[in-house]
Amino acid sequence: MRLSIDVHLDYGFAEPADVLLQIEAAAMPDQWIETESLVIRSDHPIRAVPGEAGIGQRCWARGEGRLVADYHAIVAIDRPGIELAALPETMVRALPAETVRYLLPSRYVESDRFEHFVRGQFAGLRGGAVAAALTDWVRENLTYSGAVSHGHSSALTTFAERRGVCRDYAHLLVALARAAEIPARCVGAYAPGVDPPDFHAVAELWLDGAWRLVDPTGMASCDDLARVAVGLDATEIAFMTIFGVATLQRQTVCVRRIDDVAGR
Repeated sequence: MRLSIDVHLDYGFAEPADVLLQIEAAAMPDQWIETESLVIRSDHPIRAVPGEAGIGQRCWARGEGRLVADYHAIVAIDRPGIELAALPETMVRALPAETVRYLLPSRYVESDRFEHFVRGQFAGLRGGAVAAALTDWVRENLTYSGAVSHGHSSALTTFAERRGVCRDYAHLLVALARAAEIPARCVGAYAPGVDPPDFHAVAELWLDGAWRLVDPTGMASCDDLARVAVGLDATEIAFMTIFGVATLQRQTVCVRRIDDVAGR
């Protein structure tokens, strides 16, 4: 699978502000960058820094008057689909050290508040079986809507409202998975077929010795997702973090399938 990615960002700044951009697809063993171009129009130097867990990179920029960024890439993906329900359980005491932080509650993922619900609703299920059941539950019980979603929405808010956008779906699945003793993290990604076209948020669950991509909205499949960033919650995967105030002038995200890839 090959994806063509085109992003245009145009923001206005009444007062100068620092901006942390995270819009470049990450180079990883199951996805690689064939071509790539990032142009940020600014009178100030741009500085790149590694993303969380060493995945992808962020760019520091300075917004002054106006900040325009254009990103173009072709990303090849070689990632077979996995049947979650068939994957075995890994006991928490046997987890790799780097996954342990993804078992714990975070700002927008109050996983400790879901332990009673998970134990009662999904009793007897472990490992991949409970991961698949949790994914199905989120997909079937939430309505995709931006009417109640905002920058401070959390997994608990989404659980109560039963609706939200992709980041809300991801937060809730990650919270439920952590409550079921499965390491889980949020993933910023590009995917074709996202409606409306935009940056996409999905989840990644640690099962059977590897991170498994899951889109609880059902809009994308794991074999056509290009990761940009990973993190505990939306704060660490945001495509843009503004240390000040900005006004959106124009923003477009276009992701298209080019063709299937037989191999590298």
